[in-house]
Amino acid sequence: MATLTDIGLAAAINILVAIAFLIAFAILRLQPINDRVYFPKWYLKGVRSSPTCSGAFVHKFVNLNLSSYLRFLGWMPAALRMPEPELINHAGLDSVVYLRIYLIGLKIFVPMAILAFAVLVPINWTNTDTLKNSEVEFSNIDKLSISNIPLSSQRFWAHLVMAYIFTSWTCYVLFKEYEIIASMRLHFLASEKRRPDQFTVLVRNVPPDPDESVSELVEHFFLVNHRDHYLTHQVVYNANKLSKLVKKKKQMQNWRDYYQLKYDKDPSKRPEVKTGFLGLCGEKVDAIDFYKSKIDELSKKETTEQEMIKKDPKSIMPAAFVSFRTRWGAAVCAQTQQTRNPTLWLTEWAPEPRDVYWQNLAIPFVSLTVRRGTIKSFIQGFLPGIALKIFLILLPTILMLMSKFEGFTSLSALERRSASKYYLFLLVNVFLGSIVTGTAFQQLNRFIHQSANEIPRTIGVSIPQKATFFITYIMVDGWAGIAGEILRLKPLIIYHLKNFFLVKTEKDREEAMDPGSIDFASSEPKIQLYFLLGLVYAVVTPFLLPFIIIFFALAFVVFRHQIINVYNQEYESGAAFWPDVHRRIITALIISQLLLLGLLSTKHAVNSTPLLLVLPVLTIWFHRFCKNRYESAFVKFPLQEAMMKDTLERAREPNLDLRAYLLNAYVHPVFKDGEDGDSFSDDGEQECENVLVPTKRQSRKNTPVPSKYNGSSSPSLPDIAKEEL
Repeated sequence: MATLTDIGLAAAINILVAIAFLIAFAILRLQPINDRVYFPKWYLKGVRSSPTCSGAFVHKFVNLNLSSYLRFLGWMPAALRMPEPELINHAGLDSVVYLRIYLIGLKIFVPMAILAFAVLVPINWTNTDTLKNSEVEFSNIDKLSISNIPLSSQRFWAHLVMAYIFTSWTCYVLFKEYEIIASMRLHFLASEKRRPDQFTVLVRNVPPDPDESVSELVEHFFLVNHRDHYLTHQVVYNANKLSKLVKKKKQMQNWRDYYQLKYDKDPSKRPEVKTGFLGLCGEKVDAIDFYKSKIDELSKKETTEQEMIKKDPKSIMPAAFVSFRTRWGAAVCAQTQQTRNPTLWLTEWAPEPRDVYWQNLAIPFVSLTVRRGTIKSFIQGFLPGIALKIFLILLPTILMLMSKFEGFTSLSALERRSASKYYLFLLVNVFLGSIVTGTAFQQLNRFIHQSANEIPRTIGVSIPQKATFFITYIMVDGWAGIAGEILRLKPLIIYHLKNFFLVKTEKDREEAMDPGSIDFASSEPKIQLYFLLGLVYAVVTPFLLPFIIIFFALAFVVFRHQIINVYNQEYESGAAFWPDVHRRIITALIISQLLLLGLLSTKHAVNSTPLLLVLPVLTIWFHRFCKNRYESAFVKFPLQEAMMKDTLERAREPNLDLRAYLLNAYVHPVFKDGEDGDSFSDDGEQECENVLVPTKRQSRKNTPVPSKYNGSSSPSLPDIAKEEL
């Protein structure tokens, strides 16, 4: 059993490790050679370049300005100085709301800790007989916990009252944050610069038609049903094979540039390369000519593959990005049912172009349900058996692969889905597993020699004892781990290895810099584990709360610095993840209430347990209230807001060519990067100024004018309305 002395020693060790990491970071960040590792975001923004110092050559690698080392903690106030509105402009709303999760932790647990140490700790500490007479093993830390209260004691009323107060305070903080973040999101969307996804929806499950291509069918459908707002569209191609060719071609171009630069520096000798495996064996040939021939070969394959995609109907998926003339038109389409059959012409807001996960767009919609059901069965039937054998550090990667298999079409959705799986793993295996199995094995000898009726009581009393385990976990993962995050030791080593061995061009150096981003899929569930620990032990063992508070405070400062200077977010979802964060904190709150209920039942606190049953009911009601009141702001865009933004934009930019702006926004990146990427569009992606609808279909007489494709004639629009209704 860990004692106060053990905890104090562990705290001292972890504090020293954290301080060592912070000092190492403060020194390493000042060295010119590491500038790209610790300030990559400013390089990407184009406002920072590699430090150049006059004088000795060593100045390019080492900072010899001794006065700068005296301000080695200056990064902390600098990280806190940037106002939140400026931070939103600098890093996006996703990053700012992510930081607010740590602030929520401080808002919840600092008042809790003050109240718990003022009320609960004295009540627990002043009882002196329970642990002395108990047959269960205890440490002196348990004297500060509910374990020190005797059976059927009236002191449990204090814990019950604190449970109500803590629940009320947590719900109040969550309510205010939901209100603030919902307002921030709407303001962000309203004030944000024009983006293609504001005008675009993703249409899935386009029904097959024997007479028209997918592109023609999409154009026809939206000209009929959204005639005043439809602008253009881009069908979705299965370009996964072409993507591999483009990626390989880029690698060859990089090698060619490298050898060309090498030759330009020393024209006396043409560089050579071996043609065998990894350039280690085979015939020696001229390197520049070799890679030029490889590039030409890949360019021909790329052109052939593009032609095959355009001609092969199987390469065109029954999906499209459809753009509208106004945000209002896009909002109406994205948030309404398109036909009487709710499984066809499914519409949703298109993710921003950076957020699109193109590989999964090639998955047929009908297979998505099967894939996701497969994943559910795998998690429930197979994953628990191997979970404890998997290194925790590898688990987020495995869960991300599972989410990709499920077919989500945006990076933000993939991360939110992976976060849900990872949180479930932490909840079941790390938290509940540690409490149930840990206490059971810890008291194994007692279990063997006592009656079965006493086992539930022993487990109930032993639950607070796991506080010492979680305290050490918080110190290792939350203190030293967060300090290690700012040191960026792994990116630092990888950057210098790449810079020494692999960097051939300036473009290589930029790619080696790798600023990274907030790994929401793994970091947010870990934060939720700390919320869970804090809420569970706030009433049971308040001694744990200060360790939680130090984590949230340190993490807030560290990640604020990283967001300002390091991370470069891959996408911007407008804090779409917040409802998941809120739901998981509510889940933690309910778990804490149920565990306290079970604990009090083992303590024979019969009078207080019925009142505790009310708390989960009230908490669930509160969650439903918040969901009904605010969640729509994260899944829908108010038509009033869309109309206001459209009106302002028309007033400010009356000559805006919106179609030119949207035309290639959702073209697959491999076509944009290709030599003829701009020409990779068919007739179905052209704007139709005529309100009358062309079609090739002979079987359905519902088109008003001869088709621009085949000249077929059709009845008038009133007939269409009758048939559609």
